[in-house]
Amino acid sequence: MATRRSLHFVFKVGNRFQTACFYRDVLGMKILRHEEFEEGCRAACNGPYDGKWSKTMVGFGPEDDHFVAELTYNYGIGNYKLGNDFMGITLASSQAVSNARKLEWPLSEVAEGVFETKAPGGYKFYLQNRSPPQSDPVLKVTLAVSDLQKSLNYWSNLLGMKIYEKDEKKQRALLGYADNQCKLELQGIQGAVVHATAFGRIAFSCPQKELSDLEDLMKRENQKILTPLDGHEICFVGDEAFRELSKMDPEGSKLLDDAMAKDKSDEWFAAQNKPKASG
Repeated sequence: MATRRSLHFVFKVGNRFQTACFYRDVLGMKILRHEEFEEGCRAACNGPYDGKWSKTMVGFGPEDDHFVAELTYNYGIGNYKLGNDFMGITLASSQAVSNARKLEWPLSEVAEGVFETKAPGGYKFYLQNRSPPQSDPVLKVTLAVSDLQKSLNYWSNLLGMKIYEKDEKKQRALLGYADNQCKLELQGIQGAVVHATAFGRIAFSCPQKELSDLEDLMKRENQKILTPLDGHEICFVGDEAFRELSKMDPEGSKLLDDAMAKDKSDEWFAAQNKPKASG
């Protein structure tokens, strides 16, 4: 399954300005492309919302060979409730640790050389204070599961991921499609996986010719790509078309800055002495 790729994780964000500062100035990512939409996405990319929204792709390099973040912003919504589903993204970057210290962004050392920090909205990131071992500093995405063995069957046997590590005692496993790609870590938890309104989505690509076979397999197994087992949303797209769609836009950063400058919703709500809506 080396032809399949891990692409991005989708985050809902309530404060675009603070979020842009975190990804650009703390993590050191680039704005790869930015788009504004007048109505909700038919594929629910922005969640169950029908109004105006924007999508910003950020990463350490082109989407062809880097795992990136998709930041979805729904105008008028200021925050989302976190569940226990998303457990963090781990990346290796001594520069990010240095940036966080310089900007006095909160850091907490949770293991030797590993620092926990949070993006606006409360999403956890783990920064390893070292140079990346590969061209992409993003190492893994960690998601909670209620039954590790059932989840391994889904991700490995059905979706074709290779199991790189498995620890029954710690109830964790590391999977991926290729050695040099961002990995998926599954962490078993006690009780149910709760998504709340901040739930995200992880995206992968596969050759276009495999999409229909994948869809048929899911139907035969009575599974859904968007909501498997613990309800984690998964998206598979055709690799060829996505490479064309996801080309880096040199104007991306300016488009985001212009959109933020035009967005006066924070000032309007403040003047009305009202909080923005919760997602």
